[in-house]
Amino acid sequence: MVSIKGGRKRLVTGVVSTLTAGLALGAFALSGTANSAPETVEAGRHAKPTIVLEHGAFADGSSWNGVIAELRADGYPVVAAANPLRGPSADAAALRTVLDHLEGPKILVGHSYGGNVISQAATEDPEVKALVYVAAFLPAPGESALELTNKFPGSTLPGALDPITYQQPDGSTATDLYIKQDKFRQQFAADVHAREAALMAAAQRPIAQAALEEKATSAAWKSKPTWDIVTTRDLNIPAAVQRFMAERANAHTTEVAASHSVAVSHPHLVAEVIERAARATVR
Repeated sequence: MVSIKGGRKRLVTGVVSTLTAGLALGAFALSGTANSAPETVEAGRHAKPTIVLEHGAFADGSSWNGVIAELRADGYPVVAAANPLRGPSADAAALRTVLDHLEGPKILVGHSYGGNVISQAATEDPEVKALVYVAAFLPAPGESALELTNKFPGSTLPGALDPITYQQPDGSTATDLYIKQDKFRQQFAADVHAREAALMAAAQRPIAQAALEEKATSAAWKSKPTWDIVTTRDLNIPAAVQRFMAERANAHTTEVAASHSVAVSHPHLVAEVIERAARATVR
């Protein structure tokens, strides 16, 4: 059950109440059924943790759609947060506002650059019981996504990028990075159906170049149980880089022959690993 902090729980006999709150960061669904007090206590005792999903660069919350469907079918409440993609510190602060509104245990999941964000957002949050990294970065303090990408050869992302430079209100310039639409599928989603990959390319959200250069300041994977899905056909983050980070974090690792968009091409596998983390850490 997903609940909003600060809300009061009420039992109303014979009535089911559903509250839907759009927070521009995902949809929160809260439903409660009237029962006797002992039954309600028993249900709460076995409530499943909320799964919080953080997308990465060149994607949005819809990239989790298949995973969300799998998790909900198995009874897990899910929130797919909107990642601003401006920088790990700012994005982690945005994600923490979502975490702070959710009661109870949570499993935090990050794809790609979203790994940087969950690593920082989950630090010193006792309600985050486990971290799941999906073709993602697990930076140590002082490391950036760009630095890790270049640690081993294999990324072809630089040649596929379409940078856009713009002027900020203070007069300085900044650069946003897209993937060129005609190169998107090959680079980002080679095992996704061409029609779906074309939609993803058109709807992609850019990441600030500065976000890839910003150094991490904390690493929640050092103190929390960690799972990692390594994608061996990844052209964004080479498999060798992913393995290095997973081994360093002592993560429970699953390897799959998939592209960077593994949550789209293999939603059942991704959901299975998330549920494995939930079962192992929340009882």
